[in-house]
Amino acid sequence: MDKEFDVLAVGHGLIDIRFIVERFVGPDEESSILKQTRGVGGSAANVAIDVSRLGGRSSVIIKVGLDGFGRIVIDELMKENVDVSGVKVCIGDTGFTVVIIDGSGRIVMYGYKGASEKLVPNDIDEQHVSRARSVHIASLRKDTSIHTAKLAKKHNAIVSWDPGRKLSLMGIDFFKDLLQYVDIVLVNRNEARNLTGINDYKEAAEHILEYGPEIVVVKRGAEGVYAKTKKGEEYDFPAFPVEKVVDTTGAGDAFASGLLLGLVRGYNLRKALIYGNAVAALKTTKLGSHNVPNHDEVIKFIWEHQIF
Repeated sequence: MDKEFDVLAVGHGLIDIRFIVERFVGPDEESSILKQTRGVGGSAANVAIDVSRLGGRSSVIIKVGLDGFGRIVIDELMKENVDVSGVKVCIGDTGFTVVIIDGSGRIVMYGYKGASEKLVPNDIDEQHVSRARSVHIASLRKDTSIHTAKLAKKHNAIVSWDPGRKLSLMGIDFFKDLLQYVDIVLVNRNEARNLTGINDYKEAAEHILEYGPEIVVVKRGAEGVYAKTKKGEEYDFPAFPVEKVVDTTGAGDAFASGLLLGLVRGYNLRKALIYGNAVAALKTTKLGSHNVPNHDEVIKFIWEHQIF
């Protein structure tokens, strides 16, 4: 049976309030704000929007508050052709992230999770999960993550997991009962170290594989992407060069969207990694956490760099 969604993203739907500043400052210092924007953010929402912009079919299961920010999240997802039938609404405040970006594209973030952390196992509808070819779980509390992953495996979906910064600090043993249901783990270098206590990202990836996943991907920002599989395959791609980095917010989510969409489209792992790497690179040239190119732009970019 052909499934309705290429990617179902489960996790946080937030509002990003972005400020571009001349420079970061310390206590009792001041820097001018050059530009301010706001829009939907949170890893799950970002991935769902990115997949849609790349021509895929996406949905989300997130929780927002019954407030103005919650309405903005739902409205923007609908405008991006993301299925919102899995969005849950509760009494309370929608979460938000204050993102401060300096002139070189570096970021500092302050987050308030709000309603997004109230997404509990009972909010995850099995019928909704069964409609997805892949299920991406991002920065989500462990009990809900485990329940989602079990349902996804029951319905033969690819299960990917990105712990995010804060959850990675809990260490890998805390997540061993989740990782047995996960196919792909996506982490950055700091998260790999936080999970394993191992500084070398290649050794950290090897250690994570021992907990059950088939693939571990380490997102290395400006240095590129590294992947190791349980079968012993190893890939190490440098980042695609771009003329100017504007905003690195959401680059990891952009990579995840490209990787997952590539895999469900039938790409082998090498091709899917290159595709995701290109999506992430192009995203950094634009302001906004999910400002990714379309599929044709990604393919053109890859061909221009003669990486196939």
